[in-house]
Amino acid sequence: MRRLALRGVGIGLALVLLAWLGWAEANRWRHDPQALRGSVTVLLQRGEALPQLARKLASAGVLSRPRLWVLLARFDSNQAFIKAGEYRITEADTPATLLARLRAHDVVRHRVTLIEGWTLTQMLDALARHPIVRQALGEDRLSQLVAALDLPYENPEGLFFPDTYVFERGTSDLDILRRAYERMEAVLADAWSQRQPDLPLADPYAALILASIIEKETGRAEDRGFIAQVFVNRLRLGMRLQTDPTVIYGLGDQFQGDLTRAHLAQDTPYNTYRRGGLPPTPIAMPGRAALEAALAPPAGDLLYFVSRGDGTTAFSKTLDAHNRAVREFQLQ
Repeated sequence: MRRLALRGVGIGLALVLLAWLGWAEANRWRHDPQALRGSVTVLLQRGEALPQLARKLASAGVLSRPRLWVLLARFDSNQAFIKAGEYRITEADTPATLLARLRAHDVVRHRVTLIEGWTLTQMLDALARHPIVRQALGEDRLSQLVAALDLPYENPEGLFFPDTYVFERGTSDLDILRRAYERMEAVLADAWSQRQPDLPLADPYAALILASIIEKETGRAEDRGFIAQVFVNRLRLGMRLQTDPTVIYGLGDQFQGDLTRAHLAQDTPYNTYRRGGLPPTPIAMPGRAALEAALAPPAGDLLYFVSRGDGTTAFSKTLDAHNRAVREFQLQ
């Protein structure tokens, strides 16, 4: 009996030792980088079971022992928080850091940049060309956009804030546009709340229209405020804005890069040579600086400006001075 008892103790100790050695090996493997060289991107689908996920990671060269990883993951109390998404795994990752990455939803982040001064068409085209952005808008994209976001205007030009937007795979063009719209609403409201008193602008939308014109007239920070001053002064005095970018916008596809006298004579709602006040909608997406310039222009009596042809602008207070500048810089 004593011998049997000793044998039982020996077997028990051996089993404990084997279990300890097995756990030690599993724990060592858990913290060792795998055989991966470089990096690999893996797309985990929603609803994938843990064994299926482990096999996918093994096929990608990320895991050498998928069954062991499943066992370790099931011992982890946070296993339920493994999330679908696109993950970039590097050669420095271990089975433990991989599990932590999946739990933290540390997915690949993509970027798309909507540029200040772009029109709505240019913005939509950029989203359509992006290889990762999922396309939710179809051929009738403008009406779909207005309906989906419940926009207050039939022409949503200018309602989206130009910026770089970070997103993950699976994000749609509509998702990004919703963020851009909400961002413009916030930026415009902030700028409007800090506007100068007695501006000739009835509401934030009028400020958005003016800012879009300023955005198209110059990308030079030093000139932006003075251009805003010219337009605000003209609006106060009842003078026509007489700005080429609005005419070009109104021409649409007719404009092929050369603005002619015939174009300037063509009456459209956007021809500010023929019509007073602001055009009916923005003509582009203005950035924050253009919005701030429209709502807080520097004080002064400027009424005219003309490009010097080198990226800078010549400003004038009188028509005579402006005509001299035109002869000097435009009619050489």
